Amino acid sequence: MSTRRTKKKLSISIREHMAIDVCPGPIRPIRQISDYFPRRSPTSPRSSSGLGPSETACGLKRDGDASTSVDTVGSDSDDCTELGTLEFELRYEQATSQLHCTVIRAKGLKPMDFNGLADPYVKVHLLPGASKANKLKTKTIRNSLNPVWNETLTYVGITQQDMNRKTLRLTVCDEDKLTHNELIGESRVSLKRIQGDHTKHFHTCLEHPPPLPSPSTMGEALRGISCYLREWENEQLHSLEERGRLLLSLQFLPQPCGGDDEPDEDGSGGLCVGVKRCAHLAAMDVNGFSDPYVKIYLKPDIHKKSKHKTAVIKKTLNPEFNEEFFYEMSLSELANKTLEVTVWDYDLGRSNDFIGGVCLGAHALGDALRHWTDCLNNKGQQVERWHILTNQLPKSANHD
Repeated sequence: MSTRRTKKKLSISIREHMAIDVCPGPIRPIRQISDYFPRRSPTSPRSSSGLGPSETACGLKRDGDASTSVDTVGSDSDDCTELGTLEFELRYEQATSQLHCTVIRAKGLKPMDFNGLADPYVKVHLLPGASKANKLKTKTIRNSLNPVWNETLTYVGITQQDMNRKTLRLTVCDEDKLTHNELIGESRVSLKRIQGDHTKHFHTCLEHPPPLPSPSTMGEALRGISCYLREWENEQLHSLEERGRLLLSLQFLPQPCGGDDEPDEDGSGGLCVGVKRCAHLAAMDVNGFSDPYVKIYLKPDIHKKSKHKTAVIKKTLNPEFNEEFFYEMSLSELANKTLEVTVWDYDLGRSNDFIGGVCLGAHALGDALRHWTDCLNNKGQQVERWHILTNQLPKSANHD
């Protein structure tokens, strides 16, 4: 039996030719880049292939997800990352505006010293904000890669607005007496994940800090692919605006008519201003501290007799004043006044440095307006509130 051979040539494209040569077998889907870096969760022995795209190396959801970190009871895994893991708890008390950070322990830290160990301690501070002003730190544990601190660090003056927009950074460092301290790793938690009056437990993997941008890396292309750069820019923007916190109490005291307990009909009496304390003030001196005092004015002040000053507290960023000042006037007069409160750093022999200020009155905004109206509407009651100090210098405060 004979067959007839055709003279037509088979034509193969270059793409098909390369596919035949390079991939002679069945074509398989390309692996994701995360498949090449197997990781294990400290709470589960499963590999990273079972993790969803929104989970991190420790089996935790990212900040934008609904769930938070997992409990780590009974976990003995120390090899979550090469840097180690950190266990801590966060609790926000709404009544006292306090944020408590309990640093429990770290495991499997990276050796930093020649003896194969480290001298670790943990420092925490809020972002955005000046790191020197709100930095807190634990004690140092000598010669350990699995230190146990069980130490609680407390921030005061933390408002609900802070909980919605701020991030807490926990940094594990190795202390060196002869040289500079070395950073081991860090962990960040968005405070919006913390519910008021509830304790939240975290067990996170330490990570390398994000790279700081340089002038050569601030192009549009890099900003488009790096969320860390955007975060850094936002931190710088807010840190220029916020200079600390001030706890003020306002109380309008009606004056009784004669010997009775009833107040006068014209609302005569006075405003009692209590300067309680400041927190996380910006450092103005070369020693990393300030010598703060508070100055208050009740404007308009034609005769310039409304100025009051507190005592100067030396070398601190968290001073306590607990001083009160009284302005005698009627409630109708007070409604048209503005209370200007400024915080200064005292310098001997030269002009004092302005740290920050806030204005309260009928033309204020936000918490400053609410604090003022609550005082006027609740005669006889003391109303306390924390205020954010900004670096906007009031026109009347150009000279101290």
